[in-house]
Amino acid sequence: MHIPDGYLSPQTCAAGAAVMAPVWVVSAQRVKKKVKRRDVPLMAIGAAFCFLVMMLNVPIPDGTTAHAVGGLLVAVLLGPEAAVIAVSVALAIQALFFGDGGILAFGVNCFNMAFVLPVVGYAVYRALSRRLSLTDPKRALAAGVGGYVGLNAAALCGGIELGLQPVLFHTADGTPLYAPFHLTQTIPAMMLAHLLVAGVVELVLTAGVITYLQKANLPVLRINHDNVPDQFEPDGQPQPARLRWRWAWIGLGVLMVMTPLGLLAPGGAFGESAPSALDLHQYGLRAIPSGLNRYNGFWSHAVLDGYGFGPGQNRTLGYLASAGVGLVVIGIAVLSVWGLIQVVSRSRATEAMGTEVHA
Repeated sequence: MHIPDGYLSPQTCAAGAAVMAPVWVVSAQRVKKKVKRRDVPLMAIGAAFCFLVMMLNVPIPDGTTAHAVGGLLVAVLLGPEAAVIAVSVALAIQALFFGDGGILAFGVNCFNMAFVLPVVGYAVYRALSRRLSLTDPKRALAAGVGGYVGLNAAALCGGIELGLQPVLFHTADGTPLYAPFHLTQTIPAMMLAHLLVAGVVELVLTAGVITYLQKANLPVLRINHDNVPDQFEPDGQPQPARLRWRWAWIGLGVLMVMTPLGLLAPGGAFGESAPSALDLHQYGLRAIPSGLNRYNGFWSHAVLDGYGFGPGQNRTLGYLASAGVGLVVIGIAVLSVWGLIQVVSRSRATEAMGTEVHA
């Protein structure tokens, strides 16, 4: 889920950012070493894929909605470090341009979806696929299961973060300052949505794409599996082949056209409602929690707020326009991040050489 501003205390938001700062630094360093220049477009495609997948809301039996993320797919193709960068970029664009997820809560949202999801999911994938060939159908299933477990681990973290707010941050009489939901409400709500629905979507999407690549574009899978033999090669040594990108552009185009389907899901995601939409009686409140009311409108400069032009203004066209704008901006952002990583790397190398010469 994309936790909006106001539902988490400033202390919680600061903790999330503090945890993610070294994660971003280490991930950038490892991406520089592992991801070659020719593979950078794939990282941009992965970030765009995650962005579009997160626009496809699916209905939950309790009347809310949820969505997959796609982070494990990026981790399988390029490694979990690349997934951290790609999903973080997608979340940043969603928050800045479309008001989906908070700016203050950005670090926490990244911790859940850009860190916990791909790292936990990738560990599960590696454990299940350790002895499988690159073309073994079970490898695709292992990736799907990894995506399912990773998404639910992220959902559990989100439920705990929201549920701890009224426990840790309240007035003298016990009135919550931020999110009014308790752990007995947040964890069941989050896990119901992701165990039964969103996790299954994540599994099917991840396994489906990997299955396709196994049959139609194996070189893409070899990028992060250079030591894994192919089932159909007697000597166990993968043969070089040319990467084909047409599949990716067609896939992104199909996903973009499909994004308005997310508008068909009734209701909204748990914990993402505007403060004015809260059922105060349900939570024993007389008024909207003061902290929630204060910080909820922290960022008011979204270009297409809520993935649209405005309330009641051609929602389908607004969703399509948002998808198109998001794809372009994400591509530019990923390439910019990659360029920044290169500049910092060269700067450090130059400084190191200068130090050696001086010594």
